Amino acid sequence: MSTQRASDVMVRALENEGVERIFGIPGEENIDFLDSLRQSSIEFVLTRHEQAAAFMAATYGRLTGKPGVCMTTLGPGALNLATGAAYAHLGGMPVIMITGQKGIRTAEQAAFQMVNTVATMDPLTKSSRQITSAAMIPTMVREAFRVAQAERPGPVHLELPEDIAGLPVEAFELIEPHTNGRPVASETAIANAANVIREAKAPLLMLGADASRSDCSDSLSAFVAGMRIPYVTTQMGKGSVSGSSELYVGTAALTDRDYVHDAIEAADVIVTIGHDTTEKPPFTMGDYGPTVVHVGYRSAVVEQVYFPQFEVIGDLGPSLDRLAEVLGGPVPTAEAILPMRDDILIKIHEGADEDRFIPQRIVQEVRDVMPVDGIVALDNGMYKIWFARNYRTTRANTLLLDNALATMGAGLPSAIGAKLSYPERRVMAVVGDGGFMMNSQEMETAVRLGLDLVVLILEDDAYGMIRWKQEADGMPDFGLTFNNPDFVKYAESYGATGTRVETVDGISDALENAFAAGGVHVVVVPIDYSENKRVLIDELGKR
Repeated sequence: MSTQRASDVMVRALENEGVERIFGIPGEENIDFLDSLRQSSIEFVLTRHEQAAAFMAATYGRLTGKPGVCMTTLGPGALNLATGAAYAHLGGMPVIMITGQKGIRTAEQAAFQMVNTVATMDPLTKSSRQITSAAMIPTMVREAFRVAQAERPGPVHLELPEDIAGLPVEAFELIEPHTNGRPVASETAIANAANVIREAKAPLLMLGADASRSDCSDSLSAFVAGMRIPYVTTQMGKGSVSGSSELYVGTAALTDRDYVHDAIEAADVIVTIGHDTTEKPPFTMGDYGPTVVHVGYRSAVVEQVYFPQFEVIGDLGPSLDRLAEVLGGPVPTAEAILPMRDDILIKIHEGADEDRFIPQRIVQEVRDVMPVDGIVALDNGMYKIWFARNYRTTRANTLLLDNALATMGAGLPSAIGAKLSYPERRVMAVVGDGGFMMNSQEMETAVRLGLDLVVLILEDDAYGMIRWKQEADGMPDFGLTFNNPDFVKYAESYGATGTRVETVDGISDALENAFAAGGVHVVVVPIDYSENKRVLIDELGKR
């Protein structure tokens, strides 16, 4: 084998792991690595901000189960990954983050741009390590991918200093990737869980974020259909079983007082499947119940509001298959809560047909234009609660929202990552005017890549969710309003198409026309958040 650089070995190791693309912004310290990428099979996607690159890589990891990869230079570039690292860490998304660094064998530029990135990333990742020799690269890359995919999936950081990257390498051997084996739940745990479920007077299933993984979907759907127990989902568990099922009772967009909580409070036994406490609590446990059976890939993290009395830990698919086998079919009280379903869903649907730019109507218009496999990528804002409550999903990972870190600015990059992962599917970013402007520069990335992407901007000239919180707490409206650019002209300045919707009836045509035309389209819709007070404060506050 001819002499190669350590950076070549790094890229060969990434190819060996099946990496298809890397998102990021290189710097002086990455030029060997970038040159190695140029000569590889890996697509390099240049972004306009490092944070956006991390969001894109995390979304790839979320959708595929394989680690997404992003790269940046040292110092300020590396620090811009911090929010993306936390996003992936709390959201359980496998990511490999590669950053550059000044030479470690000499210090010709002293401390210029020097930040201890390895130490900085340590609490935000599952592992953060510096590569100090070329010989370490094959094993360190293999270990990084193993750790990123092991339970619970998340980000891993590798720092490749520039002088190490440029070192000549005479020979190297890559490490063959292997499938992560998962343990299977014990028979005792399954028997105990089955006994609790059999003896329940009003059982309920709650499907969390980890239930959305493709490797457990068939078993989960079969379990729900076979056991006939009604279910609710967390925000990130939407679609793990089709929302069109007659057993679907709703999504917990809030922690309490919503209509779906009538079913949760009526349950004496709740079986949580794939739930992790990094999500905002969909309900709280207390001294008077309920009894909770935690079925998950890993043990529950005991919290003040979540302390399951029973656990079934192991690979979700086989665990659910075996639990169904032991239960032997529906328990006598399986459908005890089901009569509550229609009233709950009717209340949630109210407002969807109103001739106003209220969230319920906008959610319905988006639902009507998206096919069953279409992906909606939400940013974070007030509208997220309404989409979680009202948007019915029939497939997992078709409503991408973040209920863990819940960071603004992720919507557009997440949509780009989703479209690159599934170019044949319709993808729409739904963003508030506040969140959109935090990473709006990625419009250029989407246009440059030639993507067919629709960006729906909900415009209220304010940070609407915090404004709602002020109102809920009886505080004056202060410090949360701003001015926006003309978003139509803003879109056109990037080479995209912009449309402003003037009537509620025009939303559907604007969205459909945008998808039909292809390319990057920005559709601007005003949003009337008066429903926040009427429904979420006044109406639910009385319950």
